[in-house]
Amino acid sequence: MRFTPRVLSMMRATSALALALLVQACASSDKPKPTPLEPLTSRLAVKEVWRVNIGATALPLETRAVGAQVLVASSQGDLVAIEARSGKLVWRTSVGTSLSAGVGGDGETSAVVSRENQLIALLGGKEVWRQKMPSLTLTPPLVAGGRVFLQTADRTVSAFDAASGRPLWVQKRPGDALVLGQPGILMAVGDTLVSGQSGRLLGLNPQNGATRWDAAVAVGRGVNEVERLVDLVSGVSRVGDNLCLRAFQSAVACVDAQLGRTVWTKTATGASGIAGDANSVMGAESDGKLIAWRRSDGEKLWTNEKLRFRGLSSPILMAGSVVLGDSEGFLHFISPQDGALLARVPTDGSAIALAPAWVDGILVAVTTRGTVIGFRPE
Repeated sequence: MRFTPRVLSMMRATSALALALLVQACASSDKPKPTPLEPLTSRLAVKEVWRVNIGATALPLETRAVGAQVLVASSQGDLVAIEARSGKLVWRTSVGTSLSAGVGGDGETSAVVSRENQLIALLGGKEVWRQKMPSLTLTPPLVAGGRVFLQTADRTVSAFDAASGRPLWVQKRPGDALVLGQPGILMAVGDTLVSGQSGRLLGLNPQNGATRWDAAVAVGRGVNEVERLVDLVSGVSRVGDNLCLRAFQSAVACVDAQLGRTVWTKTATGASGIAGDANSVMGAESDGKLIAWRRSDGEKLWTNEKLRFRGLSSPILMAGSVVLGDSEGFLHFISPQDGALLARVPTDGSAIALAPAWVDGILVAVTTRGTVIGFRPE
């Protein structure tokens, strides 16, 4: 059984018992032991240059790179803006409540969502407004063009004025009984707002929410709601208008965001995002097997099984290397050309549940203990 407690979130009360039984069955099953790490002669020098603690991040929240700063939030509601090169705190604050999604920002306005479904906006680390949302939110807000965009778990997309919090528009689509209990896709590509909706990627007009294009990535198949669950997960590899992404436990695909069409799709069984460059994209399957696909047509390039069952995070591309974390707090640096392990560095021994961030020449990793660490490749 592939599902875990972090993967599913219930949207219909009548299915709550079924979900509880599913989670209990998954929790009780024996997990494979992580593959032992082999001795590694590092081919890439990586030096820790600073660390900051923000408090436990038991619920994974995404890290946001904004210019030369990185925005990080803990699940308890502590937010920090850190100067990436020096590790200096630009500001630090608390919104006074636990968070379900965050953090988004554009260098001026930052935004998070509380577990009480409140969208909270801050300016320079000071709260400026809150808006009550109708349902759970797991995807970080997007702040762009003087607006805050939000996608709730029922796949409603909303826009708010960043300065005042005034609602601007709402686009609601039919929801599914089950949705993923992890962040989805909400991003800007040129003048288009791109949103993951079930197994489809939509291009929206950010001025009014109208649909500009609709690209199918994956279709749910099965005899029940769990088997038919299809959703797009956070962690998109973008090169120009080409967006490569993952549909949970079903496919990896690339979409042309200018034409609004799917370029290719390949069967894959992962639950985390992907990363890549102009030539290839790479991601981890649910068992920790790393696979790379050719960006142009999706043909498989290589497979690496040396990190299986290590609870790998979504990857990120950093200065010619692909980097991802594991459940024991190690960062692994992978060659995108052939999948070779280039380097390995420890953090604080707790899991790295988030994709690292590449900010102003510094790799920033966040552990579940709330340790934020900056590394510089040398």
